[in-house]
Amino acid sequence: MSYKASEMTADVKWRDLTPGCNIFEGGTSAVVETGDWRTIKPVLDMTKCKQCLLCVPVCPDMSIPMTAEGKRGEFNYFFCKGCGICANACPFGAITMVKDEK
Repeated sequence: MSYKASEMTADVKWRDLTPGCNIFEGGTSAVVETGDWRTIKPVLDMTKCKQCLLCVPVCPDMSIPMTAEGKRGEFNYFFCKGCGICANACPFGAITMVKDEK
């Protein structure tokens, strides 16, 4: 038996996982916390942010939400892996990567 990511709980036995723990469905970052092992995290400096939104589509885990007004919101660290793609995409230096102090 295979489970969807939203069905994965501590009660699921290892024998029931898909080979290699592959997930064969889209949009799983909304139901799976991905940032608990992060060592660095992005920090936004709103005084430098020009709301160009170039960081939003490059985030692989949808950790940069959009507001109803069409502006970028604060980072959602629940999903953020700390990959730094957003910081590299920002042409204004508004996103810096810092050590994640948990």
